Amino acid sequence: MKWTRRDVIKGLGGLPIAGAIWWAGASSSVQSNRERTKLLEQLNIEPSLPRMLPPISGAPIKVGIIGFGIRGEQLCRSLGFATTAWLENMQKAADENPKHTALADFKSQDKLNVALVAVCDVFDVRAQTVLDSFSTGEQPVKRFRTYQEMIRSGEVEAVIIATPDHWHAPMAIDALEHNVHVYIEKPMTHGIEETYRLREAAQNSKARLMVGHQHRQTLSFQTAKDVVNKNTLGHVSMIQTNTNRNDDNGAWNYDIDKKANEQTIDWEQFLGSAPKIPFNKNHFFRWRKWWAYGSGLSGDLLTHDYDRLNCVLNMGIPNSIVASGGIYTHNDGRNVPDVLQANMEFPDFNTGRSQEMGKEKGMTFIYSATLGNSFNRPTILMGHDATMELGNRLTIWPDARSTKYAKMLETNMMRPSVPIYQYDPGASVPDAISSATSQYFADKGLMWTYIDGARVDSTFLHLREWLSGIRNGTELSCGIKEGFEEAITAHMTGLSWKLGRRIDWDPETETIRPIENIDFDAVLLGGTNY
Repeated sequence: MKWTRRDVIKGLGGLPIAGAIWWAGASSSVQSNRERTKLLEQLNIEPSLPRMLPPISGAPIKVGIIGFGIRGEQLCRSLGFATTAWLENMQKAADENPKHTALADFKSQDKLNVALVAVCDVFDVRAQTVLDSFSTGEQPVKRFRTYQEMIRSGEVEAVIIATPDHWHAPMAIDALEHNVHVYIEKPMTHGIEETYRLREAAQNSKARLMVGHQHRQTLSFQTAKDVVNKNTLGHVSMIQTNTNRNDDNGAWNYDIDKKANEQTIDWEQFLGSAPKIPFNKNHFFRWRKWWAYGSGLSGDLLTHDYDRLNCVLNMGIPNSIVASGGIYTHNDGRNVPDVLQANMEFPDFNTGRSQEMGKEKGMTFIYSATLGNSFNRPTILMGHDATMELGNRLTIWPDARSTKYAKMLETNMMRPSVPIYQYDPGASVPDAISSATSQYFADKGLMWTYIDGARVDSTFLHLREWLSGIRNGTELSCGIKEGFEEAITAHMTGLSWKLGRRIDWDPETETIRPIENIDFDAVLLGGTNY
């Protein structure tokens, strides 16, 4: 019986079994159940279950939201607060298509013991939406004009920061210095010097900081840790991970609100440390396209891929990075690249071995991105003994030249064209993904994971972990250490692209190796290529 790779993947996708652990062997008609069981026992991979956390008991945790744009609204929804307009739109979508489950998923979401008590946003329309949607007679929401007023008010215990990148560190540092807990969106910082100041503030504060890499809650990534730790892949010498987007939303050309003007937006407060320019709605709503406010592909999207592999491998900051690319698909005035490739080198990294001692050491991490094509390219971890494709579903393919599996390959117990293992926690759950961009986010574990056959919002799980850490002191999966590694890696990538040269990391001093007559922050935050 001949199997093509496409046939196998197609067949696996619909398996209606909890956890969806599956071994293909050569084919079930040839191999006995005993042999299949023997191989699964030998691999001994254990699918991860969601982390058990103590309840968030006591009085509700008083939370303030700083920045209620696209991501801010999503974060509030994961906390259990959906705007009136969203609820109406999702009800309409469900009425038109019974398979559209967004509203049902939201309503079935567990309740977190939080009170959304405050909002700070420089756009009056967004702030008013929060007040109108979330205020109740028992719990009104208060608007603060500045984040400093909110943090110092004594009315919030914790803040969620979902602003443009250039405000992340100043707001987080101020909150931590006042012992207010922080959930901060990625990238953790906008510049290099402030990355160290934020780390110091977090280390010295009684408050807890969580970085918003919600894919750390995705069960396939947790299971991938077990795969690597048990040396299933052998030594991983190369990782390839990608961004593939090809629409206006994916290229950061977000809608511009018709009510936006100089009277409804506090433009000076939005600019902050950015260069002073006249009021510009394009810059306000599409800020990710400029280095002055955002971090381009390196800070917005590479950080996702780097951190989700860092949570699997714990490889830390690369020794060096070389980046290339340009503005090739959206020549619309932006100054951040829309095509980017970064090669990260980890010359001393090792994930295990099956060959003689000393033969295998070192790894290259390749990140490749385009905002001009949506062809799906999976994340691949390439080991001497096997290759793992990693998304919401995890698949392992044996390598034809494996040392570890040589005998099983010779006896046809394994075949390179057929996966030896797959973990698909959402195999029996129908998806209603409506766009290529949504599919991109879903496959990277950024939208949901699956628990006992039910789809669960990954951001909800990440926020729940943060809130439990605040109330119970439990460990955070993405705290200041992970955030520091993410931020430095992103900034090294941005520097390499701008300078057109390799950027090196000194692990002894924990600093980027200096380059004569170069001010790294001035280069990184400048408007064009250096």
